[in-house]
Amino acid sequence: MTQTTIPHPIKIFLLAALCLGSSFSLNSQDKPLVVSTASIFADMAEVIGGNLIEVQSIVPIGGDPHIYEPTPANAQLVNKADLIIKNGLTFEGWLNELIENSGTKASVKLITEGINPISSETYQNSSDPHAWMDVKNGMIYIENIKDALVALDPEHAEEYTFNFEYYKQQMQDLDQEIVAQINSIPTAQRILITSHDAFRYYGQRYGIKVEAVLGTSTDAEVQTSDMVRLNKVIKSSGVPAVFIETTVNPKLLQQLANDNDIEIGGLLYSDSIGDKDSPAPTYLDMLRYNTTTIVQALSREVDLAMEKEEPSSMSNYILFAVLGVLLVGGFLLLYRRLNQV
Repeated sequence: MTQTTIPHPIKIFLLAALCLGSSFSLNSQDKPLVVSTASIFADMAEVIGGNLIEVQSIVPIGGDPHIYEPTPANAQLVNKADLIIKNGLTFEGWLNELIENSGTKASVKLITEGINPISSETYQNSSDPHAWMDVKNGMIYIENIKDALVALDPEHAEEYTFNFEYYKQQMQDLDQEIVAQINSIPTAQRILITSHDAFRYYGQRYGIKVEAVLGTSTDAEVQTSDMVRLNKVIKSSGVPAVFIETTVNPKLLQQLANDNDIEIGGLLYSDSIGDKDSPAPTYLDMLRYNTTTIVQALSREVDLAMEKEEPSSMSNYILFAVLGVLLVGGFLLLYRRLNQV
């Protein structure tokens, strides 16, 4: 019996087709793939989806979504996605092109839908994208994510809803915790100076004035006027510390601190959560850690500032007393001389 020999190129084609078919078979049994633009939103989706979904983030932990440059691997990931969740509000300027080039058929969910954005003070028709820094907005984020998961996988709607309700309660508790902590800072010291303007929603919700070197995006050049403005704020307010961010070069803030002889109050998380070994591996941990860092630095320095003022006041009293004695002594001496005459 004669055995037919299959040409080498055809063997390769058949092997590839077999692998592709196996891949489709495996994918049909996989969990829904949810792709987020940033690690903060990936964490939210993981909490609500639990073990029912697979979640991956385009921008890795520690990356800066403002200036991120997508890779071919990102395009492949987006192509395989069943659901893409995005922040919008000018946060991911690179996303539309990535989606278009990937050829994905995934549904896209805007998770800031229903949030009242803060308009940019610099750019017309532009909004501050950092809405998640207000925990009340965070509750809107997770409700949008829950709705998207229910639409994608209605069979598990009950589980997604249960996880959402529990998560929302945790956020409500954290919101009140942050309010109480910020209120413990003396009013005059509630000034938060950071690398870029990522804490506007946080400041608006929790009653703390926010100043920054850069605007809402890190993709900008620092102006001399920005440094002059911050130096004036520090000198006029006596704020004792400034704060650097994990995703932004700390050089300018360190210079600002050195020039004004104040401290770096700590490292804050804004556009990314931390890794599992950090103090901020989740969205809730991130906001809790940020708040504790801010409160400890500002409150501690307020006490030190008061201690520094006391010797200065005492010195003034001593000076006035000495001048008074000299003045009285001068009058007495003049009086005696006049009487002698």
